[in-house]
Amino acid sequence: MSDMTVRTPWHLWAIGAVALLWNGYGGYDYVMTQTNNAAYLAQFTAEQRAYFENFPMWMEAVWAIGVWGGVLGALLLLLRSKWAFQAFLASLIAFAVSVVYGQMSGGSAVMGTTGMVFSAVIFVLGLVFVMYSRMMVRKRVLR
Repeated sequence: MSDMTVRTPWHLWAIGAVALLWNGYGGYDYVMTQTNNAAYLAQFTAEQRAYFENFPMWMEAVWAIGVWGGVLGALLLLLRSKWAFQAFLASLIAFAVSVVYGQMSGGSAVMGTTGMVFSAVIFVLGLVFVMYSRMMVRKRVLR
């Protein structure tokens, strides 16, 4: 029975594409911020830019794990790899750490209500990707 081929459901491609687009934008945001792209950073206030620029090194690493873990998870999901679950989980945990850091360092006040709403959306989508990839592992769609 373990040799049976499990068909890939259509929704895997839809969820995988959404995950790649969503996390890909996170990668774009990360690269633009890390390279100090002036045109991109113009959308932020001086206080917000200073907040990003003053991240401790460990927070830079957490941010990178969150962003690139999500991109990797999406790619692994599309490749039908069971490792998608671990990548999405690492991304979500890193995001949660960054939210805690933001709360403790005053980042929530700097980013305002919009930042809090956006963080909630990121968390919900991250949780959906974790739960979906776990479900696909259990159904043996991801191998």
